[in-house]
Amino acid sequence: MSPEKRWKLKEADAAAMQQIQNDLKLHPALCRILAIRGIRDYASAKAFFRPELSDLHDPFLMLGMQESVARIDRAKTAQEKIMVYGDYDVDGTTAVALVFSFLKKYYCTAPGQLSFYIPNRYREGYGISYAGIDQAAAEGSSLIISLDCGIKAVDKAAYAKSKNIDLIICDHHLPDEILPDACAILNPKQPGCPYPYKELSGCGIGFKLITALAQLWSLPEESYMQFLDLVATSIAADIVPVTGENRVLAYYGLQRINKNPSHAMAALKSVAVIKRDLSISDLVFVMAPRINAAGRMDDAGKVVRFFTEEDEAQAHILAETLHSHNYDRKEADKQITGEALAMLDRQSKAECRFSSVLYQPHWHKGVLGIVASRLIEHYYRPTIVLTGSDGKITGSARSVQGFNIYEAIHACREHLDHYGGHYFAAGLTMDETQLHAFREQFESIVRDTIPQESLYPETAIDAEISLADIKPAFYKILKQLEPFGPQNLRPVFVSRNLQDTKGYSRIVKEQHLKIVAGAGRQFISGIAFNMADKYGFVKNGARFDLVYTIEENEWNGKTSLQLQVIDIKPSGEFVP
Repeated sequence: MSPEKRWKLKEADAAAMQQIQNDLKLHPALCRILAIRGIRDYASAKAFFRPELSDLHDPFLMLGMQESVARIDRAKTAQEKIMVYGDYDVDGTTAVALVFSFLKKYYCTAPGQLSFYIPNRYREGYGISYAGIDQAAAEGSSLIISLDCGIKAVDKAAYAKSKNIDLIICDHHLPDEILPDACAILNPKQPGCPYPYKELSGCGIGFKLITALAQLWSLPEESYMQFLDLVATSIAADIVPVTGENRVLAYYGLQRINKNPSHAMAALKSVAVIKRDLSISDLVFVMAPRINAAGRMDDAGKVVRFFTEEDEAQAHILAETLHSHNYDRKEADKQITGEALAMLDRQSKAECRFSSVLYQPHWHKGVLGIVASRLIEHYYRPTIVLTGSDGKITGSARSVQGFNIYEAIHACREHLDHYGGHYFAAGLTMDETQLHAFREQFESIVRDTIPQESLYPETAIDAEISLADIKPAFYKILKQLEPFGPQNLRPVFVSRNLQDTKGYSRIVKEQHLKIVAGAGRQFISGIAFNMADKYGFVKNGARFDLVYTIEENEWNGKTSLQLQVIDIKPSGEFVP
């Protein structure tokens, strides 16, 4: 059973809603949704609904771009060897595939001029590693282009310099006060960077780099636009805001995936058995886990080989390998989650804690972050899941809304060997002798600093509508808000004072709830996954309120609208 959720209606600018209503003559709920997303009038609505590639910013506005392309151009003239280096997650591997593929075609004039390197998640960890720099030196590379990592690699940059290797850092993470001594740094978040959009993914920064190189080398637009599928995948998987430039890149990247897919994307879609057009949600929940699984269970370098494969048959073979790794990942995830939930159940009966810190030496390191997220769905509290690795304890942390888990871990740094991360997610390593002290100090910090509202999950609602509002024309406009993602999430609605229609609502497969909700003569079907325990709110003519999203359902060749239920409460409990 999931924790009880708080419902909250999002705030919207009334003046913006009225202006949108005046300009566009839309349903009031749609005006509210647009106002929440920062749209204020016809002009901003047009830019939102009709993203154009011409809206993309000049890559040379980015601090360090001129130096980056000049250094690569100089390397091309001198026929230097380049290593393309990236992180092992989706953002990192897609970024490496993008830059490597571009340089392979437009940079290389002789064999062996180009290589790529993805660090091993377990032996090297996140970011630029000494082993990677040593590999670059051994193969004679005089330039490393790092992607989705490197902005905090001060010591590694110095080490590369000692090996006479130049470093171009392409990263999107927040920098520290001291920047690495690199040949050039591309990061819109670095001090003094005038680039207008700050929320690009790591792959998005790589896309900007090859766009600038294409301009310098007078290459056709398709030389870099062909990689928009990789950029869209990175945007989806890395959970960056789908606003501004990211919205344009995701919009056209999805078009390419669905209308003119690469061999890799077509093969991945095939093994996932998806026959319809893909959405951002599909990239997040279907494609990204298969891409990530290689690094979690084996070697993330397989992902780069997969995305750079030019043979269709071989791409399908590699897709099957990624699919197999994902199956193994799901099995490990399922097993560890079951063990962890049993531990939490015993713990919750013994004491009331504000955090969860769980450790088993045999748990697979590659799925700990996923497991931590799953545990939060059951026990809504900051959660850390740990395992044994090379004589140490290491693991992943995940947070709840409104609580900065990185800062809490930072406050416990005296017990840690290494740690890093951000507001909602982090990683850490410690000696086994420090586990008890760390667990107790972390619990104390969470108890003393977590806001009361962060102890319960919140369901944010965009607008209240009636069932009569749910019509094809209404949904058609909702579809135009895609692609959805952070800061442009799929709209969430609430409808109140509903009743079961003719007793049609029922429990299905012992855990889900099939609802046929009615209000007057209006009724609509919906599915509430894992909410069989809430059937009592619906049966015997009881009145209830629903929070949901709207989706299309295809059955026997017919398409209809249905509700994807998020939560159910007895009528009267929610007051907007």
